[in-house]
Amino acid sequence: MKNIKEKLQQLASPETAEILQKFFKTGPGEYGEGDIFIGVRVPDLRKLAKEFQNITTSEILAFLASSIHEERFLALLILVLNYGRGDDIEKKKIYDLYLENTSYINSWDLVDGSAHHIVGAFLMDKNKAPLYRLAKSENLWERRIAMVSTFHFIKHDQFQETLEIAKILLTDPEDLIHKAVGWMLREIGKRDMAAEEIFLKKHAMNMPRTMLRYAIEKFPEPKRQRYLKGNI
Repeated sequence: MKNIKEKLQQLASPETAEILQKFFKTGPGEYGEGDIFIGVRVPDLRKLAKEFQNITTSEILAFLASSIHEERFLALLILVLNYGRGDDIEKKKIYDLYLENTSYINSWDLVDGSAHHIVGAFLMDKNKAPLYRLAKSENLWERRIAMVSTFHFIKHDQFQETLEIAKILLTDPEDLIHKAVGWMLREIGKRDMAAEEIFLKKHAMNMPRTMLRYAIEKFPEPKRQRYLKGNI
């Protein structure tokens, strides 16, 4: 661990850290309140993850529990790599570990870089009940995990879970959930616009504006404007 921490410090940039502290809204009352950045870029974290993917589970957990954002991200990137090369037993172990430690997966980039690779991949051919439990969680990040995990299903042209969870989250109070739902709906539309439009024609008038804007971002401009004006 000492070696990894030293490498992280070598890659750290105070100037980048200052930018990230603002970008990830770490001020009082903001969603990332209290999070600490040291200014390591994601490409560098990915390189470190490949270099240190064989560290122990206890070391991964120590990084995942870190107060430093980049250390948590590194731990998740290692888990994603290990999940991808693991057998069924290892995959189950990583999936369980992930859901047991969602309190540390507490930023949109941490969720988006890991949830579909682990939770979505594991549940692909299994009962999806855990996603519905997460979607109804009081924890913002668990709700985002539920939504983003379905990206794995979308990539395999399976949209049902995404659409069902989107319904659950239509009235969510959090902007970061609106963005996640809109993003996943947009991903469905890239593969099957008709499937996305069936959902939108039923729910567009009642969904948060941000969610709608994200969902229709790739629509042809005349169609996008019709949705924005409610002419659907």
